Amino acid sequence: MAFEWTSRKKSDGMATLYENNITLNKSASSYFEKAYRVMLGFDPDAKRIAVKPITKQDYERGIIPEEKRHKISLRPSYARVSNKRFMQDIASLLGITLKDSAAIKVRTHWSLEDKALIIDLKQLEGGNV
Repeated sequence: MAFEWTSRKKSDGMATLYENNITLNKSASSYFEKAYRVMLGFDPDAKRIAVKPITKQDYERGIIPEEKRHKISLRPSYARVSNKRFMQDIASLLGITLKDSAAIKVRTHWSLEDKALIIDLKQLEGGNV
């Protein structure tokens, strides 16, 4: 039997959906190290959330309307974007209940085309789906 050797590559990016926020693990949050704010988007047909970084320069230029800018809290091992209304809208559109005690984990991937982190809600892994 042949060995399959393990690499030290980054682990999969994961997003955890809570009642009030989206928390990104270290791998997923690495795309936001230089983000000053983020934009949140939802594609109801494809059931995907996009989290797009906004640089401080773009923020200061006012390129993105203020109501579309969301704070991102960056920590050494995770990042968090809080927006209760957005999370309620997502839960309603998907027909699920989000509670902090029953969080839902979802794999993420970086989209070069959209320049955003994509959370594919068709691949829910936990919680009360």
